[in-house]
Amino acid sequence: MKRPARAVALAVAVFVVAFAVVLATQVGSDPRAESKVSQLLGDPLPSFSVKTLDGETFTEQDLVGRAVIVNFWNSWCIPCEEELPALKEFYARHASEPDFIMLGIVRSDTENEARKAVVRDGMDWIIALDPDADAALAFGTRGQPETFAISADGTISASLLLPARVKDLEAMLAAARRVGT
Repeated sequence: MKRPARAVALAVAVFVVAFAVVLATQVGSDPRAESKVSQLLGDPLPSFSVKTLDGETFTEQDLVGRAVIVNFWNSWCIPCEEELPALKEFYARHASEPDFIMLGIVRSDTENEARKAVVRDGMDWIIALDPDADAALAFGTRGQPETFAISADGTISASLLLPARVKDLEAMLAAARRVGT
């Protein structure tokens, strides 16, 4: 009876060692890490067309020649609310710079709710609606909030799929200003 117990113990030990080796080889290979970076990074700005809350049509051509921050958001998104103070502070710092523009694109929301949020929260940057999710699809968004930095030459220079902090936005803007210089 001792021998079958040894065989089972040996089999368990071999399994545990093999499992440990598999785990050890995967350390640092976070499968979620790739999903945090946009597949468009380094690519040209995709074509898109959205209507601003003022009724103006806004396209990728309106961004050419400036460093741009594009933020996808909606009114019911809790992480979007969490990042709002950072967006407001960042925009206040850069709003008067002639080479800068910030565009908020409302994703998966109604115009009425978006308008209420813009007024309630004092969003002073350009806000546009994407009712058919065409812009969201063009940018390959995976959720909200999601933020992109675009250089003056139209290259997507940075992206963030998390609530942005001021330091994140500053780094993204700096990346946009470095591309093409």
